[in-house]
Order: sequence, then C-alpha cells, then structure tokens
Amino acid sequence: MDAHALRRQGWTISAIARHLGRDRKTIRAYLNGERVPGCRRQSQDAFVPFLDYCRQRLADDPHLWASTLFDEVTALGYAGAYSTFTRALRRYQVRPHCEPCKTSTGRDVAVIAHPPGEEIQFDWLELPDPPEEWAVGGHAHLLVGALAHSGRWRAVLAESEDFPHLVHALDQVMRKLGGTARRWRFDRMATVCYPSSGQVTAAFAGVAKYYGAGVDICPPRRGNRKGVVEKANHSAAQRWWRTVPDHLTVEQAQSGVDKLALRMDERRRRVDGNTVTVAELAAGELLLDLPVRPFPAELEVERTISPQSLVSFRGNFYSVPPGMPGAQVRLVHRLGEDHLHIVTAGRAVIAQHRRAADGAGQTVRDAGHVIALERTVLAAFTDRAPCKTKVRRPPSEAALAEAERLRGRTAAGNPAERVVIDLSHYAAVADRLRTAPNSEEEKED
Repeated sequence: MDAHALRRQGWTISAIARHLGRDRKTIRAYLNGERVPGCRRQSQDAFVPFLDYCRQRLADDPHLWASTLFDEVTALGYAGAYSTFTRALRRYQVRPHCEPCKTSTGRDVAVIAHPPGEEIQFDWLELPDPPEEWAVGGHAHLLVGALAHSGRWRAVLAESEDFPHLVHALDQVMRKLGGTARRWRFDRMATVCYPSSGQVTAAFAGVAKYYGAGVDICPPRRGNRKGVVEKANHSAAQRWWRTVPDHLTVEQAQSGVDKLALRMDERRRRVDGNTVTVAELAAGELLLDLPVRPFPAELEVERTISPQSLVSFRGNFYSVPPGMPGAQVRLVHRLGEDHLHIVTAGRAVIAQHRRAADGAGQTVRDAGHVIALERTVLAAFTDRAPCKTKVRRPPSEAALAEAERLRGRTAAGNPAERVVIDLSHYAAVADRLRTAPNSEEEKED
C-alpha cells in the first residue's frame, strides 16, 4: 500500500525502493500487479521431478518402506532430507490406502525393561522366492539376533532351519555382535524346545550350557515379547530383501545384509535426556566372551558332483574322485573342525579336505584326484579326424549272410513262408497230364 501511495504522489521506482528498503525489481513487480502483497513466492518443490517415480513404485509395491524409496530417489539425484521427503509423500498422498493393514494399529503396547547385556533375541526370517542358484527351495533362511537393550542386530543366511544350521548361525551371529548375552530368547521353534510345553530340548540345552547362557521361551501367541528382533526382521525384509537381484550369490547377499546392519547402528536413541546412537548403547552391553570354537554340532548338506568332479560348499569347491558326475553326495562338517568329509549315501568316505575360508572362492583339489581325472580325460580323448558322413557303404558279405540266416529262420517258423514257387514243377506236371491215357479202354490196352 505504501508503494502504491508513493507512486501516486509521483515518486520514482528507485526512490520508493530506497525509501522502503526493497529491491527495485520487487517494487516494480508489486506496482505492475505481478505479485500480491503478503504472499511470498515459493521456490519449486525438489520432490516434484520424482513424484511420478514414487507413485509408480508405490503402485507396484504399496508397502515399500519410505526409507527404502528414499535410498532409491537419492541415488537418482534427489537432494532433499528424509523428513522433507516423507512430508512430501504425505502432502501429495502418494502411498495408496490399504485397509487390511490399518486394522493392526491402535493396540496397547507394554514397555519391557531390558538391562544392558541381559538378553539376545533370536528369530528365523523366512524370505520367499530366493534366486534359483541358491538351491534352497521356496524360501531362504535368515537367522536374526538382536540385543534387547541397544537394538543392535546381526543376521546370517543358512541353507535350512535344522539343528546343525541353527547352531552354526547362532555362533556366527554372536561373533558378529561381539559376544553373548546372559539370556537367549526364542519363540517356540521345534529345534529349541517342545512347542507344546515350551520345555527346552536336551540337545539345545547342551548348546546353551556350552556358551554359558540361559534360554527363555516366549509364551504362546506372545510374539511381541521379542519385539526388538521382530523390528530387525522387518528392517531386513523391507530394506534389504526386497531389493536383492536375481544374479546375487549367497556370499554377496550376506555382505549386503551385513552392510545394512552396520548402517542401522547409526540410528539415534533418546536415553535419560541424552541423544546417543545404537552403536554407543551397544558398546555398554558388556557381553560375555565366546568360546574359541563353536559348539561341535555335525552339519550335513547334500550336493551334486559337477562334470569337473567338484562339489560346492560355502563359496568354495572341493574335489572328488572322477567317474561320478551327476551323483549325489553328502558333505559332513563338524563345527569347529578344519576338515570336510565327502561321503556317499551309504556313508562311505570318498574324499577329505582341509576347509578354505568361507566365501573365498577357492578350488581345493587333492593331487590324487587331479591325476586320476587327467588320466580319465586323456583315455577318452582321440586325435582322429571326424568320421565322414557322405560315404556309400552297402551291407557287407557278413551282413548279407546274417540276413539270409534270419530269412531262413523266419521261413521255418511261418507255414506261409515255406511255399516255394518254382515253374519247373508246373512244367513236369503238365507233361505227365498230356501223356496220360484218356479213357478206360486206353488204360486197359
């Protein structure tokens, strides 16, 4: 209003700008009606170029985490912060509505105290539709272990959920966490306890005693009792498994989940009015030391021998004697030992090797296997030129003789084939008929 009043009094735009302390272009825009007083001109929203991509991604997968989508658009060039990104998702109503998922909200949740170093929560996470090269069936198996106090978690991929693989994955998870807590918490999995009663099995009790820990089993239908590891499962499934490509190996996938777990250690927590990270909380857990070697459970896996007389095991290849391509064998490894035994279905040991480091990509061959394989290959090798296919080669004398023998055998077996047509026999019969007497008088004469 002041600018318009001064303009009506004959003031120039420069004089008005100096008097009001504004830029001349701003005064000119207001006087020309290009801008409205009291309304600030907003800069272009940095989220708009990525709006269509976000709509398409959430249309394809309505339950995709905002943090996962934020990682993708950041790689595509989005420069805004995560809070700005989620605010834009809500402002533009990008995420489709899912009515079944809304019914799970609004429950009362109890707060459970977890002293430092007191509890580790373990749970299997079954991941559907793994890459075919993994050869693990319809689900991949990820054992997740989370420290209940700090929330730090680590995870290990396993081929199955049987007892030996559970023990091996437990040991690997605790070594990644840096030690073991005083109590382990599980749901009612059959390899740990009897599901009907919740009593720990004798086999798993021996494992817990070996590591110096106690075992706690969740009550029936009380999965939220181990909510820390459930949240870790959710993070692993949404931020890692959803983006795993088909060509990834097991070792590469394990590296990916390890990187995500390390990145999750940077999460911030509010404790007693102070802001700390998960890594700082985990440093005060005071975990117990682990034994030098894992619990000596005997692990067995089935493998198929390749044409190169090799079998795979945890990212390495081991040789077997030649002559058995395509055969099924079992690899037996006692946890903590340095040797790997390869046995047949009848438990006959056909090879024994010193194990290489997991995921090293090494090929471990026995010298005797190499020599035997070379001899087998060389024995089947020839330097002759390929046979000519456009050569006329009629049946030989031996083949013709065999054919005649077969024809004679066939004629002897079939009465119709025994009839021989010979014209000389017909001529002799006709001559006799011509010379024979025609009447009884001629016969008497």
